[in-house]
Amino acid sequence: MSELNVTEAQFLQSYDPSRYERPIGVPADIVLFTISSESIAGSTKSLPKRELKVLLIKRKGHPDRGKWALPGGFSSPQETLYEAAKRELKEETGLDRIHFELLGLYDTPGRDKRGWVISAAFVALVNERYLAKRTAQDDAEEVGLFSIEEALSLELAFDHRDIIRDALKHTERQMLSTTIARELLDPEFTIAELLQVIQTVVPEYAMTKSNFIRKLLMTKSHPIIEPVEGQFSTAYSQRPAQLYRFVEGYEPVLSLYGDISPQQA
Repeated sequence: MSELNVTEAQFLQSYDPSRYERPIGVPADIVLFTISSESIAGSTKSLPKRELKVLLIKRKGHPDRGKWALPGGFSSPQETLYEAAKRELKEETGLDRIHFELLGLYDTPGRDKRGWVISAAFVALVNERYLAKRTAQDDAEEVGLFSIEEALSLELAFDHRDIIRDALKHTERQMLSTTIARELLDPEFTIAELLQVIQTVVPEYAMTKSNFIRKLLMTKSHPIIEPVEGQFSTAYSQRPAQLYRFVEGYEPVLSLYGDISPQQA
């Protein structure tokens, strides 16, 4: 009988999913970036040393046992891939309450030795304080933070090197086009701290402090930061430095054809 001549219920009752090849699983992989902050020995008025790092786990089971990998695992039919990512991260590292953004799907044939596996990769850039309580659990033998250079030099499991590279490019774009830097700063910060955070994620952003101030404060029709009246800091400078904060409720909308105001977006 033609499918055109049956009802929806009849079609579903007779439907045979085994007619089609299916992946053996759909995992969620998580790229967690953070910026470590370390005081410079012998200097009380210098900005701390900051470095972009990624969280990896050492696999306890096969395949690729003993290799470093991104945290993650197979989803179940009862959950979304986003829910699977949150569950797997907690089960492997003990970390919770982190907001992810979908990076993309990875489906290169042969990416997993077990068979046809399509992975959804998620990415987040979080303050290092959220990672303080990380502990290896479940399928993870160890949990560690690695600089990007260190991570990419390792023999990583699956295609996780490609995923990290893609996540890095995505995060660099986010850093230059959104206010994601606020995740890595205190609510009130100096211009020098903001510039350092941006350049830690995007080293190619070659901007002097004076040019950065002019570009950020004097050429924007809708400033993304504002001075905190009467608040200064001497933590990283001999002279008091003005403290700033991000303007609440405003996220820039960028266009190839010029600025778009919030009312026009």
